[in-house]
Amino acid sequence: MKVVAILAIRNEALYLQRCLSHLREQNVEVAIIDNESTDETLEIARQNVGHGVIHLETYPYPGHYDWQGLLRRKEELAGSLGADWYIHHDADEIRQAPAPYADLRTALEVVDASGHNAVDFAEFVFVPTSAEARFEHTDYVRLMRHYYYFQPRPLHRVNAWKNTGNKVDLASSGGHSVFFLGRKIFPAKFVLRHYIILSAEHARQKYGSRLFSRAEVEDLGWHGWRVKGLHGALLLPERWRMKALTKSGEWDTSAPFSEHAFFGEGDDRPSGCNVVGMN
Repeated sequence: MKVVAILAIRNEALYLQRCLSHLREQNVEVAIIDNESTDETLEIARQNVGHGVIHLETYPYPGHYDWQGLLRRKEELAGSLGADWYIHHDADEIRQAPAPYADLRTALEVVDASGHNAVDFAEFVFVPTSAEARFEHTDYVRLMRHYYYFQPRPLHRVNAWKNTGNKVDLASSGGHSVFFLGRKIFPAKFVLRHYIILSAEHARQKYGSRLFSRAEVEDLGWHGWRVKGLHGALLLPERWRMKALTKSGEWDTSAPFSEHAFFGEGDDRPSGCNVVGMN
């Protein structure tokens, strides 16, 4: 069975090779949409063509983060690449099958055989817990051990689906949940490890200058806390609010977070956070 993860990327050099190596280990092929990166991202992608990467293209950068356009392009690729299953994927993510399955492709073969055609992921967010912690240029998947379970709503991360021949809709949900005719979600959740930021400095670089589409922010209500990265202080959850990953495959889903809180201003700063200035 052919499984393809579709990645849209812009300046993801810190993440991309680790992400691609993991997907190769999971027997998942990759289609990459490069959004005119200005760092080493495109070169890393080119080096992996023929080594897991089966498709590489450029999507024009219009001067702001065109997430809706990138999602529409993902929908088009899902209709043309000819895979059996697809995964909507980001470079800062590591996706895994639940126990006892050896890899994502094996697990999706079981899902397919069961008659289901979509998979929801439980999202576990790993972030530094102090201003001093830095995980750039490291194996952050091995070294970052503190996370929180993120569940703002049911079926928040329906990100893998079978190619049924029906057109899929990713853009309506901002990429959080794929919709298509006849969707039947597998009852067991898969695992999404999300490494949003690798240090306080990385947060400044990643979000301190990112420009978003006004229509996506004002009309669609997208991007939330990320927009505050232009002016708000950086907030890092205190360690007592986090879970410690002590054994592979064992995840604590108690006390889920209903929202991310990485940037805030004034009274918009929740308790239990370390405040790190962005200037």
